[in-house]
Amino acid sequence: MSFPVSLQDIIKAHQRIAKHIHRTPVLTCTTIDNLVNRKVFFKAENLQKTGSFKPRGALNSILKLKEEHSKVAGIVTHSSGNHGQAVAWAARLADLPCCVVVPQGTPEVKAQAIKGYGADLVYCDPSPTSRVETCDKIAKDKGYFIVHPYDQYNTIAGQGTMAVEFLEEVPELDAILVPISGGGMTSGIAIAAKAIKPSIKIFPVEPLGKELGPCLKEKARLWKNPPQFVDTIAEGIRTQQLGHLTFPIVCELVEKQVFTVSNKEMVEAMKFVWQRMKTVIEASSAAGVHAVMSEEMRQLDPSLKNIGVILCGGNVDIDNLPW
Repeated sequence: MSFPVSLQDIIKAHQRIAKHIHRTPVLTCTTIDNLVNRKVFFKAENLQKTGSFKPRGALNSILKLKEEHSKVAGIVTHSSGNHGQAVAWAARLADLPCCVVVPQGTPEVKAQAIKGYGADLVYCDPSPTSRVETCDKIAKDKGYFIVHPYDQYNTIAGQGTMAVEFLEEVPELDAILVPISGGGMTSGIAIAAKAIKPSIKIFPVEPLGKELGPCLKEKARLWKNPPQFVDTIAEGIRTQQLGHLTFPIVCELVEKQVFTVSNKEMVEAMKFVWQRMKTVIEASSAAGVHAVMSEEMRQLDPSLKNIGVILCGGNVDIDNLPW
């Protein structure tokens, strides 16, 4: 099955953004290797510009807009925080005005960073519908282009550049665990990784309450509308429903086995990485870490010897730690 985003699109995205972003390191932890009896490799996107993987998709989208349009009045987006920071940073790099819509209750550390990159910050009610409606109104009123946090092909292509780098660094990877929210990162990684290495398996990692597994098994959007946020400490992955562009890609390319992680388990994994790996990650990243250390992972096919995990972000409000 072919998709509107190809490996070639992702490679072009990488060429477009590479000089502006960090090529993030791959970390290892012998303690985790011994625990799961496999080799585990962590792609440290918590060390990316603005503290998460999001600048990849944001910058690719904005630079491509400038290539395709003679005049771009400005950029607007909606975000739980990390994408907003990335868009604000990328818009400043591209010398464009920017407005970011965030739900009330967004961690102050993320809100302050968005303003620090020069964007206008607009608060909305804490629901997916309010985010979208507020963003759409600003786009209409100001004539700004919307850079969607996950459900846009240029965003997906940008996120896929992670997999290109990861498989260049660790070509022996047998599987990658990806924390999933709207599905942009998971889609991009799956398209790139499967094109480079068809045998590789992509496993989604969700917060408790997302209920992705039944949707993947049925290949149907079983979630109730209107869209909701999941009740989780991991605000970066609290969007319950996948995007309408990302869902078909995830259904086709991603494993039906979903790792589900509770708040308590994320806190345990977050503390472990801070203490043992000396690396600051946020709860969304900790979901992937717990998944790779879980009993479910130990029971996985033993032929999957080399496991990749995406540490998707490290933006933590240290005055309001989840424990």
